[in-house]
Amino acid sequence: MEQILKLFFEHKEAIFIIALSVFLGIEVISHVPSVLHTPLMSGANAISGVIIIGGIILVGHSDLSTFSLELVLGILALVFGTLNVVGGFVVTDRMLEMFKKKKK
Repeated sequence: MEQILKLFFEHKEAIFIIALSVFLGIEVISHVPSVLHTPLMSGANAISGVIIIGGIILVGHSDLSTFSLELVLGILALVFGTLNVVGGFVVTDRMLEMFKKKKK
C-alpha cells in the first residue's frame, strides 16, 4: 500500500491531467449533436484499433513468467479496446438500421 501511495505522490501531476481530461471528455461528448455521432464513433473505433495493436505489442514483449505491470496494462488495453470497438460497431449498426426503408 505504501508503494501505491508513493507512486501517486510521484506522479500526481499526470494523475491530475488524466482526471481533468476524463471530465473534459465527458463534457464534450455529452454535447455532441446526434448528426455527428456516427463519424465520431468511426474515429473512436480507429483509435481503439490502434490501442488494441499497442496492447498486443505490449503483451508480446512482456515477461510472461512474472506478473508484471506491462502484462497487466497490455491485457487491460486489449480488453477495453476490444470492448470499445465491438460496442462501437453495434451502436453504429443500430443507428444505420434507422435509416433503412422499412419493408411492408
